[in-house]
Amino acid sequence: MADGRSPPAHGVRAAHPGLFARIGMVLAVVGPGIITANVDNDAGGIATYSQAGAMFGYSMLWTLVPITLALILVQEMCARMGVVTGKGLADLIRERFGVKATVYVMLAFLVANLGTVMAEFAGVAQAMEIFGASRYVSVPLAAMGVWALVVKGTAKTVERVFLVACLFYVSYIVSGVMAGPDWGEALRATVRPTVRLETSFLVMLVTLVGTTISPWMQFYLQSSVVEKGVRLDEYPLSRLDVVVGCIVTDVVSFFIILACGATIFRAGAGTSIETASDAAVALVPLAGKYAGWLFAFGLLNASLFAASILPLSTAFYICEGLGWETGVDKRFSEAPQFYWLFTFIMALGAGLVLLPGLPLLKIMIVSQTVNGVLLPFILVFMLLLAGDGRLMGRYRNGPVLSAVAWATVGVLVVLTVAMLVFIARDALR
Repeated sequence: MADGRSPPAHGVRAAHPGLFARIGMVLAVVGPGIITANVDNDAGGIATYSQAGAMFGYSMLWTLVPITLALILVQEMCARMGVVTGKGLADLIRERFGVKATVYVMLAFLVANLGTVMAEFAGVAQAMEIFGASRYVSVPLAAMGVWALVVKGTAKTVERVFLVACLFYVSYIVSGVMAGPDWGEALRATVRPTVRLETSFLVMLVTLVGTTISPWMQFYLQSSVVEKGVRLDEYPLSRLDVVVGCIVTDVVSFFIILACGATIFRAGAGTSIETASDAAVALVPLAGKYAGWLFAFGLLNASLFAASILPLSTAFYICEGLGWETGVDKRFSEAPQFYWLFTFIMALGAGLVLLPGLPLLKIMIVSQTVNGVLLPFILVFMLLLAGDGRLMGRYRNGPVLSAVAWATVGVLVVLTVAMLVFIARDALR
């Protein structure tokens, strides 16, 4: 058979898999979707959600509903392309659209991802400073620990560590509940859209989209599915992995906005949030020290988690785009460019965070906004690939899915153009 498995002998009934066999089947497939989606709640994402809650209260909660649906739509396409083609997204873009388009994409994402990697190590520094540790100790130790995990560990080991890290995001849900929100008002804000034609609101809206549906996620997810070797007959489990991950990550985002909206916004301190750690500190007098500590612990976990994934995703798509070997399961000598890129991006991101006077919040927010601007371009590539019958066969996007996906791209383009117009208008005043 094509997958290397022998069929049952003639006349012998195939044994029905038992409980442990079923669990093994699930564990063999689950991971990429949950990990990729949860990494989205990184230091930059937490800073963005915290600012959204601190500046606008509950009024941006409704955006998480369409954003979650769009995230599921996009992530499912990537996972499906990875399973069907056995190739990463950058690989497919290079083969279909040429080296020139791939290089432009790589350069744009290299710059955006470097800012995001800096945001992760800034998150480590800020979280540990809340607990009394100097960034000049915590950041180098975090960078060395993450480097050792990825370079010295196997793909299975790394994935297991990442899955355990996902469990700690519950700290944000607990801190959100401890903040004592007005649940009725929060529910109304979730189901009743509110739009303000203001620059700050539109910038935050595009930034929320950019931090929740980050372009790097699509490259990392597809590469992870390919490296995991998910087969077509296993794809339903892989799709479930993606859907569950997307829902869980935005539930966490909901509680981050909720916590800051219930405390900082209510206290009239909406413009005082400069970093994600500021949100953790502000929660202490408003919601109790345990809520603040849980928020800070969640920031540390999310930052370490994403500091591992972001350099990996960057190394994946650059090496795929240039046709170099990739994979966490490969030794350094087998994929030197992959590991050297990973090392360089991590070292540069961690080193720049240690420079005094660096505007870390601006780097965090700008990197998320840039992701929001770049996202429509990547989605166009993805939709052309996922709708190609020669590439995807019967697994290509159908007419309904294509219509919804192209409409999503159209909405993102309109939002991005509106944001740029409002920014230009304010600059000319």
